[in-house]
Amino acid sequence: MPREFPIGLTPPDWLVRNLRAHPATVDRPALVRAALALTLPLAAGLAAGRPEYGAIASMGALNGVISDTAAAYRVRVPTIAIPQVFSAVGITVGTLVHGRGWLAVAALTLVALVSGMISTIGAVASVSGLLLLLSCVVGAGLPLPGEWWLAPLLISGGGLLVLALALLAWPLRLGVPERAAVGGAYRAVADLLAASAAGGAREYDERRHAVTQSLNQAYDTILAHRARHHGRSPELTRLLAQLNAVTPVVEAAPAARLGGGALPPEVPQAVRHLASAVETGYSGPIGLRLPDPATETARALDHALRHAADVVASPDADPRGIDDGLGRPAALGIRTARAARNVALSAASWRYGLRLALCVGIAQALVSLVPVPRSYWIALTITFVLKPDFGSVFSRALLRALGTVAGLVIAAAVLAEVPRGWWDVPVMLLLAPLVPALTPRGYGYQTAAITPVILLLSDILNRLGTALLLPRLVDSLIGCVIALVAGYLLWPESWHTRVGDRLADAVDDTERYVRGAFGPDALGAFARARMRRGLYRDLSVIRTEFQRALTEPPPTGRRAAAWWPLVVAVERIVDATTAARVRVQHGAQPPTAAEVTQVARELRELAEGVRENETLHAVRTLLTGPADSVLEPLRQEVAAARAIASPR
Repeated sequence: MPREFPIGLTPPDWLVRNLRAHPATVDRPALVRAALALTLPLAAGLAAGRPEYGAIASMGALNGVISDTAAAYRVRVPTIAIPQVFSAVGITVGTLVHGRGWLAVAALTLVALVSGMISTIGAVASVSGLLLLLSCVVGAGLPLPGEWWLAPLLISGGGLLVLALALLAWPLRLGVPERAAVGGAYRAVADLLAASAAGGAREYDERRHAVTQSLNQAYDTILAHRARHHGRSPELTRLLAQLNAVTPVVEAAPAARLGGGALPPEVPQAVRHLASAVETGYSGPIGLRLPDPATETARALDHALRHAADVVASPDADPRGIDDGLGRPAALGIRTARAARNVALSAASWRYGLRLALCVGIAQALVSLVPVPRSYWIALTITFVLKPDFGSVFSRALLRALGTVAGLVIAAAVLAEVPRGWWDVPVMLLLAPLVPALTPRGYGYQTAAITPVILLLSDILNRLGTALLLPRLVDSLIGCVIALVAGYLLWPESWHTRVGDRLADAVDDTERYVRGAFGPDALGAFARARMRRGLYRDLSVIRTEFQRALTEPPPTGRRAAAWWPLVVAVERIVDATTAARVRVQHGAQPPTAAEVTQVARELRELAEGVRENETLHAVRTLLTGPADSVLEPLRQEVAAARAIASPR
């Protein structure tokens, strides 16, 4: 008979959240690419009698596998190629300062500052900054063979091999990832409608968040392409029209949720039918079997679905009549100049760059002062751990230590039992797919997969065998300690959950959204949709930050948990505003100016209170108005938000 653990032996919630594997689907093509990209250079090096050259190229291929995060081919090219340029620059600098003592300390500290600052620009820049510093650390820590220019050539060639393998299927799958992104957004909306009919409040909130993420991904994919095609691609223009067409359906979902009536199952099924048409590129007639609408909400959904069906069925779309939802991206040169200016003037980018530079400088100085052979692993560990845009620094340090131990167990078996030479090829063929397979599961799993790969490649370069294992474990633990102390504990912003400003900004934007929907200067449909999309995008970022903070130990995680209900409450306020606007558009009586002013005033006061306090306090509010007003659900959500208090 199973026995329960005593309460004192129950692991804390923050530790359980850290160790829990994230749900993820297996990307089989990515597994094949990783296996081929890391194995082919190794085999080529062995065949040429220079296995060390193959090992360096395989390191570059590992960088390419880490960079390969995009699905659409046009996005995949810069996503993989740009980081390889930074990787080549990094290993060049590292090679030139290898064995130069304090010159190496200064160079790596400067590279860490630049890496940290550019990492704040965006996803591609973040990976580029990561590979810039990683390659510089490897170049400064390992004696690489050949002339100074050979290692950059090999490491960038290995990364570009991943890109070449990824592009092999481009002629056969042209447009498929883009259609899948838009179709995925439709399917997420169908799930949201199903949850609004039968699911509880928690399930509906999760589905709404999934819709936001799907729309973000789809818009990012399509708009990034249109920035280069300038609207000349009929296929991308049609996909953008289809993506915009689902917006009225999304807006009608909260109205259906708040209406309280049972939503016919034919409604979400119709959206799934449209999703299949989008994914296959079908442009023929689409017959929707929808019940006759009897209420404002039903009429809104019926109108939105029939409009979406017309757009999906249309083989062409006029680019002049299509709004880009969140605005078409500026030209590449303008965005580059804007990003450089923002990085140079941003206090956040300087703070992160200085934190990373301090930690790497300490690690490299330690290596120079203490005679520890080839302990580049310390700075390597810091580079991976101190990535706030990848997750909580504290959590990553914990998971890095645990993942390294697991990876060393695998590496010990490989280094002890497998002779160096051609046996490395089948071993790498087995180890390489673990990197893309386990990376989506969480950072600890990624570390466990990458560690044996790096150790195998390092052993080809320095031939230390199992003597590598214990020093690498010690180096990892030292790197985690430096990151925790110099990059985490010494910076109060890292472990004090100060979320008031960002959440207060979202509440301010919500107040403007309410006035834009019902005020005297009400916005047009496109402007409202763009404002709502921006709001949900910001709230999605805030939600992600809170979920990361929940993995921190007390008191940070406890504070984040106290603020979490308010994040959900603000999302529901936006939902209620959208639902009220949909009802007005389809026949309901508009609210009075006094009602709108009253709600807007309460939201302004809520924003001020959130911005000024780190601890939530319950506020009693007197929101009054006609019980049958379209704003009654909104008043209830605002009152609920103001009544949230922090637990004692």
